[in-house]
Amino acid sequence: MREIDTKATIAANDATLLSDFIAEHDLFIIRTACKVAKRYITKAEDEYSIALIAFSEAVRKYDYSKGSFYSYAELVIRSSLIDYFRGQGKYSPEINVEWVQENAFVEYNDNQLALEIEALTPILQEYGFSWMDLPEASPKAEKTKSFCAQVVQYLLDSPILLEELKRSKQLPIKIIEKKIDLPRKLLDHHRKYIIAAVEILEGDYPYLADYLRFVKEKE
Repeated sequence: MREIDTKATIAANDATLLSDFIAEHDLFIIRTACKVAKRYITKAEDEYSIALIAFSEAVRKYDYSKGSFYSYAELVIRSSLIDYFRGQGKYSPEINVEWVQENAFVEYNDNQLALEIEALTPILQEYGFSWMDLPEASPKAEKTKSFCAQVVQYLLDSPILLEELKRSKQLPIKIIEKKIDLPRKLLDHHRKYIIAAVEILEGDYPYLADYLRFVKEKE
């Protein structure tokens, strides 16, 4: 079931297999670089070389027991390119994250988790907020957490609303109010938390998603 993960593990210890494995994933490397740069990347550009080196590093450092190789490789490529863009003065997200809200996210102390946090940072910025805004927006009481979980699951189960959220970068509060009997004040106050939770659970962030298990438990 995890053929690629197994291949990556084997390739890490065989130079010939590593070269072949990298060649097989050229399209993945370019596609990931394009996603991070938000434009088309050619093989003649520095961004491609950086992504290629990062992919090779991901193979060598990949730990099968910690999940999908593709997820890990994408995060390593993202991290490397973001560092490059910072050095070029092209990228300046707020990533001063030493903690994330208790019961929702975690401390910034695990490498792969840190990569996920870093990868999600520019996405949250598109909505007009950062990780530092989440503590105030996060629910504290169990009842409020349950309400927020309802909203998050409702959005995840509604492809049209999910697409609209990503397009407009606005929480469809009026529609949610009609479908779920929740006070407008609660939705306004926890808007940033709900959006962050949706992006994490709808995206490819297994380590962050693990800290939002309670959302699935409310299904």
